[in-house]
Amino acid sequence: LIKLVDYYYKKYKVGPIDALAKTIVRVRGSYALVVMFADHPDKIFVARKDSPMIIGTNKNESFIASDVPAILSHTRNVYYIGNLEMAEITAGEVKFYNLDGDVIEKELTTIEWDAEAAEKGGFEHFMMKEIHEQPQVVLDTLHKYIREDKDKLSVDLSEVGLTDEEIKSFSNVYLVACGSAWHVGMEAQYVMEEFGDYQVRVELASEFRYRKNRLPADSLVVIISQSGETADSLAALRMAKEKGLTTLAIVNVVGSSIAREADHCMYTLGGPEISVATTKAYSCQLVCMFMLAVKFAVVRGLMDDQEHYLKELLTIPDKMKKALEDKERIQWFAAKYSNAKDIFFIGRGIDYAVCLEGSLKMKEISYIHSEAYAAGEMKHGTISLIEDGTLVIGALTQTDLYEKTLSNMMECKSRGAYLMGITSYGKYDVEDSVNFAVYVPTVDEHFIGCLTIIPLQLLAYYLSVSKGLDVDKPRNLAKSVTVE
Repeated sequence: LIKLVDYYYKKYKVGPIDALAKTIVRVRGSYALVVMFADHPDKIFVARKDSPMIIGTNKNESFIASDVPAILSHTRNVYYIGNLEMAEITAGEVKFYNLDGDVIEKELTTIEWDAEAAEKGGFEHFMMKEIHEQPQVVLDTLHKYIREDKDKLSVDLSEVGLTDEEIKSFSNVYLVACGSAWHVGMEAQYVMEEFGDYQVRVELASEFRYRKNRLPADSLVVIISQSGETADSLAALRMAKEKGLTTLAIVNVVGSSIAREADHCMYTLGGPEISVATTKAYSCQLVCMFMLAVKFAVVRGLMDDQEHYLKELLTIPDKMKKALEDKERIQWFAAKYSNAKDIFFIGRGIDYAVCLEGSLKMKEISYIHSEAYAAGEMKHGTISLIEDGTLVIGALTQTDLYEKTLSNMMECKSRGAYLMGITSYGKYDVEDSVNFAVYVPTVDEHFIGCLTIIPLQLLAYYLSVSKGLDVDKPRNLAKSVTVE
């Protein structure tokens, strides 16, 4: 790529911007390109195609990165360079160009995150700080969209731009995401299907974009992404738009690619998330999806008791604080199992979706092999892996499925497994069956996943710390997956 830039620069004796423009039209694929020219030592030239790039400025300084948190400690003034655009950067000044070499104007965006959010604030790791920030950022996100008028609560999507007419028009909802955001979709699917009268499908963006999807015209495609720059999710969004479908983004970063390109955008107020393993962004995405589920049901005439559900959602932040109080017991348990080779997470329904996220947290930062299974599937092969001492973690918060999941756990115990159970206050009989029990506050069971995940986040964190690992920067992983 650089040789091609050099070729055009020298052969045609053009300026750096024209050399970049000639290169861009010849190159296929995605890239975020940063180039310096020997005869322009005080300038940096950049270009992008599909890959994310932001440019920050601060008095006599300029910064180039793929995501906001990387430069947050230096500046909160950011430009978003568009696709197939170029820029000439000097100390504190940026000029933008299109492919024709014409100067174009860009709006400077001020990131409203507190600068202290990019510091550990007395915690040993960013991940632990971000786990403890969940009550506040979830409350902030709820308050952004829940309105009180004459003592009545409702979900206000006026900032999102999704109208009641649009909500009434679709018969299919596709929740498209990667990683933890996909787990958000999995959990939201159960709630949306129970509240709604429309089909809900959860899709991995990396698979969705390559399938021969026959998407009905009356579909809503929801793209969930913390960074708003996830490559596969962005490609899935573009595919949906090409098919003429309505798109809605759930993102944490203002002005990110997915936020800009989607028809509608619902922002989470998670603030910067520094640790690679997501915690608070996941929880904010989850409550956004729950609010959408309530709003859709109300608009479509399917729910008369939204007051109950919204009041329950508003209790979650304080109950998260309560769940965090059990961390010392979880730390003790983590030290006991720091040498585990395999950990299995099982649950049914919403609990299964939470187990998927708990298992991902475990393998991401502790490097312990872990898998999550729908509890009813254990007998279809997985139970053959259970042996003496294998740790099996069961989520048991859904009253209708409690006995069935507990029965599956006991089958594992009879084969030598050590059982950890997570359930809600009041279900204390679980201690008759499991070896170690963790309790979370009660809340409407549609939303209890927001609480169940906290002990699993803490367990993964403490296991990693007890092994002396780098919690915030696990090996082979990146915060924003900007390539396929």
